[in-house]
Amino acid sequence: MTSKLAGAALALVLALTACGSGSRGQSPTAAKPDPAAIIEIGSLYEPQNLDNTGGGGQGVTEAFNGNVYEGLFKLTDDGRVEPLLAQSHEVSDDGLTYTFKLRQGVTFHSGKALTSADVKHSLEKVTAEESQSARKSSFKPIKSIETPDAGTVVIKLSSKSISLVYNLSYVWIVNSAAKNLATTEDGTGPYKLGAWKRGSTLSLDRFAGYWGTPPANNGVVFHYFTDATALNNALLTNAVDVITNQQSPDALTQFEGNKDYKVNEGHSTTKLLLAFNDRKAPFDKPLVRKAVSAAIDDAKLLESIWAGRGSLIGSMTPPTDPWYEDLTKVNAYDVNLAKKQLAEAGYAGGFTFTLDTPNYDPHPTAATFIKSELAKVGVTVNINVITADEWYTKVYKNHDFAATLQEHVNDRDIVWYGDPGFYWGYDNPQVTRWVAEAEQSDTTEQQTELLKKVNRQIAEDAASDWLYLYPQIVVASSKLSGYPINGLNSQFYAYGIKKG
Repeated sequence: MTSKLAGAALALVLALTACGSGSRGQSPTAAKPDPAAIIEIGSLYEPQNLDNTGGGGQGVTEAFNGNVYEGLFKLTDDGRVEPLLAQSHEVSDDGLTYTFKLRQGVTFHSGKALTSADVKHSLEKVTAEESQSARKSSFKPIKSIETPDAGTVVIKLSSKSISLVYNLSYVWIVNSAAKNLATTEDGTGPYKLGAWKRGSTLSLDRFAGYWGTPPANNGVVFHYFTDATALNNALLTNAVDVITNQQSPDALTQFEGNKDYKVNEGHSTTKLLLAFNDRKAPFDKPLVRKAVSAAIDDAKLLESIWAGRGSLIGSMTPPTDPWYEDLTKVNAYDVNLAKKQLAEAGYAGGFTFTLDTPNYDPHPTAATFIKSELAKVGVTVNINVITADEWYTKVYKNHDFAATLQEHVNDRDIVWYGDPGFYWGYDNPQVTRWVAEAEQSDTTEQQTELLKKVNRQIAEDAASDWLYLYPQIVVASSKLSGYPINGLNSQFYAYGIKKG
């Protein structure tokens, strides 16, 4: 799982028509690029540490995924899965054995050659008991990982997993001998870690021994800011060249219509959720969850935070997922219906609950809005603001909450509703069966049909309240080209960026 906080704490841990001045999946072309240029990148998401299985968060994914570390496969900016460190792969007729041939001539930044032992180690690092990896649960079907020779990896499954190759795009291949990965790295990517000055910058230097196409620039520096205003000012004063994810829509007027800048709106997969603890009263009753969802004017919330950008979403599935269906009319805003449902559920006089709220925008603002909305139907909300680390321990790990706000950034993450042990505790045996059957499908068509059923059922059960889908807005200097704009899973491939 990823969320911006579940990005921040889980490893904590992805369609709209592209609009604004950008185009889908690619940025504008700049003239006369300078291969010696250093790209200055502005971001609000500094890593918690440098290990994506140890709570590194959204920031380490943004900076390291594809840039410093690579996987057997790559998720492109437009959502396709392509081979990367895997030269080729074969699947047995029964779908239970995958054989991967590794690309030859690949070395880690330390100089060690890539071998199958490193792939095995990296997968086991993700699935280890102490791992906080976003995709840990996705690899439960793995029965064994074999390395018959240095260039071959054989993965045997206990049950079919149609998403295995897709899920492998999330696994960073790490040198099996590497140590202290919370503060250092040893990947195979086009950049190696330069210097990390906590609270300020993280620099990536070109890796001279890179096996693939060299970066289009001479290195990148991520500059970290704690508020959007300071970040925007940095772009206006040329301290940074690009903002990876604009979080201040009011500031866009400074850039739109200005020839020195380009505003691009891509395809976000980030959902803002009001996640209930479905194990605990009163949220163990679907009717209560439906009432709370109906009492909140999502459109008004989206307008107040994003000024008309972004979109409403009626379930966990964004439009870029294959099993998307517009379900915004399910549990749509209706105060009178919400009051009626509360009465039917035995809460005609309302109730009181505590909303655990991450301490960074837009969560506190959204929490205050939700409190005001629910007061109209007699429900009292006590807001408890907590840090990312507190959220991970209290909510995600210990399930010690009634409801929480959280962002989930990944695509295809509807499958978590098939896991009753997940932090929100949704437990519908039919949904669990559909999710399992979808993963064991013989074809993507079968998988899509089953997950469409899951999508609709969790909406009808109001398993959570999906408040809105974020826009993905990348603002850059007009001198830049080649930057990603879609922000799938918070990744930001920097190696193609040109400055001229």
